[in-house]
Amino acid sequence: MHNDHKSLLQARLQELEPDWLEIIDESHLHAGHAGARGGASHFRVQIWCDAFAGLGTVARHRLVYARVQDLMPYPIHALAIEARDPF
Repeated sequence: MHNDHKSLLQARLQELEPDWLEIIDESHLHAGHAGARGGASHFRVQIWCDAFAGLGTVARHRLVYARVQDLMPYPIHALAIEARDPF
């Protein structure tokens, strides 16, 4: 199930045309956590893209969340974001 969530997350973030995108499933680290009940996933995203140039951390995170907001809090419960411009 988590692989389906990962694929969905990857498809959404490809809209930003990243130079680098890595999605790490950390769901196993949260087993037993209330947010993991019902199969909700926890991911870490590393994304570098031109769309982030000149933006601060909060603005970069907002761009990411804007693409996945309908997936939260289910099927994705938590998203740790490392967002950089490629320069």
